[in-house]
Amino acid sequence: MSAQPPTNTVAAGPRTGVGIWLDQHLYSVVASLGRALRRPWATLLTIGVMAVALALPLGLALALGNLQHFAGSVEQSREIDLFLKPDIELARAQVIAAELRSRADVAAVVVRTPEEGLAEFRARSGLGDALGALQENPLPSLLIVTPREDAPTLVDALQGLPETGLVQHDEAWRARLQGWLGFGQRLAWVLAVLFGLGALLVVGNTVRLDIQSRREEIGVLQLLGATDGFIRRPFIYLGAWYGLAAGLLALGLLLGSAHALREPLQALASSYGSSFTLGGLDAARGAGFLFASTVIGWLGAWLVTGHFLRQTRPTET
Repeated sequence: MSAQPPTNTVAAGPRTGVGIWLDQHLYSVVASLGRALRRPWATLLTIGVMAVALALPLGLALALGNLQHFAGSVEQSREIDLFLKPDIELARAQVIAAELRSRADVAAVVVRTPEEGLAEFRARSGLGDALGALQENPLPSLLIVTPREDAPTLVDALQGLPETGLVQHDEAWRARLQGWLGFGQRLAWVLAVLFGLGALLVVGNTVRLDIQSRREEIGVLQLLGATDGFIRRPFIYLGAWYGLAAGLLALGLLLGSAHALREPLQALASSYGSSFTLGGLDAARGAGFLFASTVIGWLGAWLVTGHFLRQTRPTET
């Protein structure tokens, strides 16, 4: 009787700790999503309130960014308009322009003759017939001076020229505009913090109500020795789902608002001779916003659940 060779059988071993941890998290993710979907109206109400709270500061920041972009040509236009006296001839204007170009604080000088100025004014004003009745050109020669980055005394020097009739420089106006834009950006950050706190409270209250409805179930799990992390996990993922859905809805609201405003804004910009188009969020900033909204939902659920578990943790007798 010949001996039979032993058969090699590989028994399925127990799952590793990492595998069990991943299974628990995956179950919590799916279970929390299913629990939210089973209450569609309550879920939509929570997501809608959070979305509006998140969309308002983001919309303000986008509006300020578009305003800054729209005013960018004004902010970057650093030219100084030097109107010479009416009796200054063109030859003298050319000499003054050459002298200014030799200054270290001047980047460029463009001479515009009175005829060129009158032709431009006629084209822009639409008063061609009325201007044609003038006996002589009333406009003086114009020097368009482009200063270098550091030219604090150039305006004073131009105003001190004996041939100067008027110096037009909008530096003060641009500084005030930049100040208002800076204030608006700071206001957007303050509103983002306040509305973000409001969204956190909304998701925290919603999760608190969900915890209260499962109070007995949580009590049984605590008596059986379940850890706080095991109990907290489904609620944290529920808050994260609320935050992610609210972020997506907020982006949708902003896209809809931009679509509604794009056509009238383009018509308004074209009336000023500008080709400005309304800009929105790029992919990177949109992803960052969704991440932030998800973190807000996660944090609100984490805080509420942690407080509840500290209050209901069973004590040894």
